[in-house]
Amino acid sequence: MNLENKKCLFLVQGEGRGHMTQSISMKQVLESVGMEVCEVIIGKSDHREIPSFYAEKMKVRISTVHSPNMALDKKNKKVKPFATSLKSAIWLPQYFKSLRVIHQKVKEHKPDIIVNFFEPLCGFYSMFYKSSVPIVSVAHHYMFLHSDYKMPKGYAVSSASLKFYTWLTSFGSKKRLALSFYPFEDDLRRSIYIVPPLLRKEVLNYPTSNDNYLLVYLLNSGYCEEIIAWHRKNPDTEIHCFTDKKDMPESEQFDANLTFHRLNDQKFLSLMANSKGVVTTSGFETVNEAMFMGKPVFLIPVEGHYEQFCNSQDALRTNLCMFGKKFEISKFLDYIDNFNSDNTSYSDWVKKSGEYIVRNIYGLINKGGNVKQLYPESSAKQASRLKVKSI
Repeated sequence: MNLENKKCLFLVQGEGRGHMTQSISMKQVLESVGMEVCEVIIGKSDHREIPSFYAEKMKVRISTVHSPNMALDKKNKKVKPFATSLKSAIWLPQYFKSLRVIHQKVKEHKPDIIVNFFEPLCGFYSMFYKSSVPIVSVAHHYMFLHSDYKMPKGYAVSSASLKFYTWLTSFGSKKRLALSFYPFEDDLRRSIYIVPPLLRKEVLNYPTSNDNYLLVYLLNSGYCEEIIAWHRKNPDTEIHCFTDKKDMPESEQFDANLTFHRLNDQKFLSLMANSKGVVTTSGFETVNEAMFMGKPVFLIPVEGHYEQFCNSQDALRTNLCMFGKKFEISKFLDYIDNFNSDNTSYSDWVKKSGEYIVRNIYGLINKGGNVKQLYPESSAKQASRLKVKSI
C-alpha cells in the first residue's frame, strides 16, 4: 500500500478528551505507513481548555477556531439543548470566520485527505466550500446512522436530533468510519464502514495492576459535588477524579482518600492502569481504554446528554461494564467484587483498528481500492465470534 508522502489535515472537536485522543491514535497509525499530518484544526469551547498533553503528543502545528459546543446549566452539569441551539445561532458570524480559516488552511497545505473527528464545522465547510479534497469522518456516532443499528427505545425526538447532527458533521464525507465496540456489517449505501476503537499505542501496551482505588473521569466538573457527597459517606474508599475544569491546579487533595486532578494524559493512563475500577460519564474513548485494560467500568451519562446515554447502552452489549443514572458507587463496588468478564475477544477486535483504518484510507486516496477485497474477513463474520449482549 503506497501512502508515503501523502498529506492529511485533521479537524478535531475539542469537547471532552475522546476526539482528541482518537486523533492522536490516528496520527500514529497514518505516520506508520508514511503519511504526514500537516496541521490540526481544533474547535474550541469557551468553557474548556485544550489540555497541554494534546500539543505534546501531536507535535504538529495546532490552530484553534470557534466552533459550536454544548451549553450547560449554572452548575456545569446538565446539557441544555435549547440554550445550545440559541448560543449557536448567536455565534453564527464567528463560525463563518472559522470556515474561512479552514479554507485558507486547505489552500495552504493542499492535503490529499481531510480527516474529521466529529467537528461540526467540517460538514458546513463541505457544504459551503465544496472542496475537492476527500473527507473521511471518524467517530462512534456514525453507528447511529447505520440502517441496522438499534437506537434506545422511547427517545424519538432526541434520536432524530442526534442523527441529524451526526449526519451534518459528516456532510460531504466520502466515508464515515464508525468506531464500534464490536464487529458489525458495513453499510455501503450510507458510506458507513465499521472500524474497531482507535486506541493509542501507549494504551495497547500499558502494564496493568489492581490497586485499591477507583479512577473517576467527569466530562463536566459540576459532578465533582456528587463525588464529594458519596465520599463523605464512604471516606475509606480512595478515589482519583479527573476533570477538565478551567483554571484548576494540576492536583487538588480534598482529603487523604480523595484527590482531584486536571486532565494529564500520562497521569490519567497510569492511574487507570493500576485502578480496581473506572467510573466515567460514558465518553466513548475512556470506556474503551478501561475495557481494553480489563477494568470494570461504571457508566453514568451526563444528564441531558443523549449521545452519552447511547454510548452507555451500546457498551452494555459487550458485557464488560455496568450502567447507572446516578453516582451510586457502592453498587459499583459490589459489581467489582463479582466482575469476571473475559475481554479477550474484545481486545482482539481493538487490535485490528490500525489495519482497518489504513485499508479504508488507502481505498479513498488510491480510488481503485475495494474495501471488501482488502479486508481479510468481513466485520460480520468476526461478530459471530464475539459475544454481544442484546439490550
